[in-house]
This record gives sequence, C-alpha cells and structure tokens, in this order.
Amino acid sequence: MTFLGDEGRDALVWLHMVRDGKFTLLGPMTSIGNMYLGPLYYYLMLPFFIIFQSPVGPSVGVALFSVLTVYLLWQFGKEWFNETAGLITALLYSISPVVISLSRSSWNPNVMPFFALLTIWGVWQFWQKRKWIWLPIIGISLSFAIQSHYLGLLLIPVVGIFWLVTLRNIYKDKQILKRFLVFSFALCALFFALSILPLVWFDLRHNFINFNAFKLFFTDRQATVNFKIYKAIPNLWPLWETVVTRLLAVKDEFFGKALSLAIPIMGTLFIVLRVKSKARDTRGTFDTFDTSPSLVLLLSWLIIGLVGLGLYKQHIYDHYFEFIYPAVFLLAGFLISKLFDYGKPLKFLGIGIIIIVCFINFQDSPLKYAPNSQLKRVKDVDQLIIQQTNGKPFNFNLIAKQNYDAGYSYYLEYWYQKPLTIDAQRFQETITDQLFVVCEELPCQPINNPNAGIANFGWSKIDQKWTVAGVEIYKLVHNYPK
Repeated sequence: MTFLGDEGRDALVWLHMVRDGKFTLLGPMTSIGNMYLGPLYYYLMLPFFIIFQSPVGPSVGVALFSVLTVYLLWQFGKEWFNETAGLITALLYSISPVVISLSRSSWNPNVMPFFALLTIWGVWQFWQKRKWIWLPIIGISLSFAIQSHYLGLLLIPVVGIFWLVTLRNIYKDKQILKRFLVFSFALCALFFALSILPLVWFDLRHNFINFNAFKLFFTDRQATVNFKIYKAIPNLWPLWETVVTRLLAVKDEFFGKALSLAIPIMGTLFIVLRVKSKARDTRGTFDTFDTSPSLVLLLSWLIIGLVGLGLYKQHIYDHYFEFIYPAVFLLAGFLISKLFDYGKPLKFLGIGIIIIVCFINFQDSPLKYAPNSQLKRVKDVDQLIIQQTNGKPFNFNLIAKQNYDAGYSYYLEYWYQKPLTIDAQRFQETITDQLFVVCEELPCQPINNPNAGIANFGWSKIDQKWTVAGVEIYKLVHNYPK
C-alpha cells in the first residue's frame, strides 16, 4: 500500500472521527480548483479503519471494492454479451498493473470504477427491465462516483440520456408520461441529494466557499475546461490510445497503439457481419449476436467519457479516467470473445491477443516487486523522533520532492505526540527548543533551507542526525549569535 501525504491526511480525518468525535462534512480537496469533494469516501471507509485500528484498514477496503469490481465485470459481460466475454473482461481487469496499483491503497478515486459500474448497471436495469428499485441505487452510486472524483460528473449525461429514452419507450400518454417523469426523477434525485447533504450544509455555514470555487473552475475556463464540444474531437484519438495503452498494454506503446486501432476495426467488422446476417437466410450462416442495447449503453458511456476528458485542458493522469475503466475492459472483452465465434483462424487470433496482453501485463505487474514498506518507514521514523524528544514539545518539518508531512503527522498524533506548528504571529508560544526535520529528498541540507517551517524556527544548528530506511532525520536546535 501507498502511505504518503494524501493517505496520512485521510488517516488523520478517521482518527479525529474515532477519537474526538469530529465527523467531517467535507471530503478531500481537489488538486486543481481548490474545491472539496463530498465526505462519502470517508464514511465508506470508516468501518474498515475502526476494525483494523490502522490506515491499513481503508486500504483493505479499497482492495475489496476492487475485487467486487472484477466480479461485477464478469456478471455484466456474461449478461450483456456472453460468458466468454465476462471471463475475458474479468481476467484483463484483474491483471492490469494500473488497476492493481490503484486498487491496493486508500485513495478516494480508487473506488470510482466500482460505483461507476454500479451506476451503469442501474441504468441498464431501469432502461431494459423497468426495475424501479434501481432508481435510488443509481442516485446513491452516482453520488459516490462523483464524490470519489469530480470527473464522475461525466456519468450524469449517460444517466440522463437513458432515463429520457426509457420514459419515451414506456408511455405514449402525455399525462402519464409527465407523472412518470416527475416521480422517477424525484426518486433518483432524492437519494442523490441526501448523499451530498453534508457538503451542502458545510457550504451554507461557510459562505458557499466550495460552490464559489466550483463556479470559478467552470467560468474561468482559460486553463481548465472548454465547453465547445467540437474542441474535444482532435483529442479523442490520442486519449483513446492513452487509455488503451495504459490499461491493456502498460508501457508497450507499439502494442497499445495496435490494440487501440484493432478494437474499432473489430467493431466495424462485426457490424458488417451483423448487417449481412440479417440479409441472409435464417439457417444460422452468421451469428446475429443481438446485443445492440448493451453496446449502445457501453459505447455511450465510453464516448461521453472520452469527449469530457477531451474538453479538459490539464494533464490527464491514470486515476482521472477511472470512471471509464470498466467500459474499456468490457468492450475489449466483448470484441475478443466474438473472435471465438467465427472459425478457427479468428479464434486463434483471439487466444493470441489474450496471451500477449497477459504476458505484457505480467511483465510489469506490481505484484512482482517487493513492498515499499512506506507505512513501516513512517512508523519507525516517528518512533525515533518521539524517543529523542525526551517528552518535551517539538516542531516538525519534512523536506521532500513529492510528498507532504501528513503521513508522519498521523502516527505522531496517534501516539499523542503532536508537534507544534510554528505560527509567526504567536512565535513565543509555538517555537520550541527543538525542530525535527525528515529528509526524503537526498542529499539534504536542512540548515538555511527556505522551507517556511525551518526558516521560521530561526537560526539553528544540527544537534543530531539519524538514518532510517533511507530517510535522514535531523534534530535542529537554536544557534543564537553570541
């Protein structure tokens, strides 16, 4: 599991919930836009934290949701297409290094594939089977997806389109249609609204701070998003190549490009075969594979997601497209499974593709490498610091390239040894006689470092130094001029 600043920040939230009864109305802050997500992820993982009494618990929770996603993909592939498609989809998802890396650590975006898949499954149940019970499930799962990451908002157009299509298919009578429209929308929206109530309540109490940040993100579009949909068109193919390469081919750019090209070619081929099958006799010369409703829903989910990502102007990281992870694997699983239906040459081609994908994914599988032991390292560092404080107040600082101090702060607080944060306006109360500096970025020179926590400590000198698991720890004391 990963245990860096973000994981430490979340662990501190759970610790304050359990120990101090401080139940949060907010989720994590987004990396762009200074917006807060809703708190559903924190409450979803709280039971795991309580059971394990450790940050390991939520990581186990995320891993379990990932395993459930594998199971749901098998079920969806089997019901939407055929059992072979379900097995191939589940296999490819379960061995993908990107999926594995994002499935074994406690981080809010990492549960999004499960809830995105559950949302689309609810849409399918309502659209094709008229099961009203799925409307509240759609509302809740959609809210979980959005509160995992705001790119989950791109699921809303998919839900809206198929909800309207369902209404159109059910009733011709305008009056009945109107009543159905109002009731079904209200049922879904009610559960969605209940799930975001804590975030709304926080905004009401704090002058709409999150709403204003959200508004600024979408109105100041120069560096964030573009609402002109045609602007996304040039980005669609590069995005498609990136998604397919990262999920199915890891770092093999050549095979990733080949797969991203092969998938639409295979899809076009099957469409042609289907058209021909309808034009021929009914003796079974061709397989009609009448799966158009599921394919329409699947492709709508994928295309809307790619268009939305194409309108985003910032760099696209792997976790940004977690809401369409399942769609990519379902489409790949379906198309490969259809190769098995058209004679031995295509069947061997399908088997060959599976073998190559498995080989490439196993080559770079995270399971091959030794654990990073980040959690153990943090605990060992914090234990050493506590031993060296001699029970006296202390300040703390971290020097790192891509990390911040929340991970180390967690265990210091957990063991009731919370460091004092230096406040320039209350320096006499908050500056202690000792400052512990943890250096993850080496070589390290803590003296005269421009980091605010070190600079505010004042003139200092190194009193002691230790090394723990490749990390240097310095104890600084004041060095007042004579």
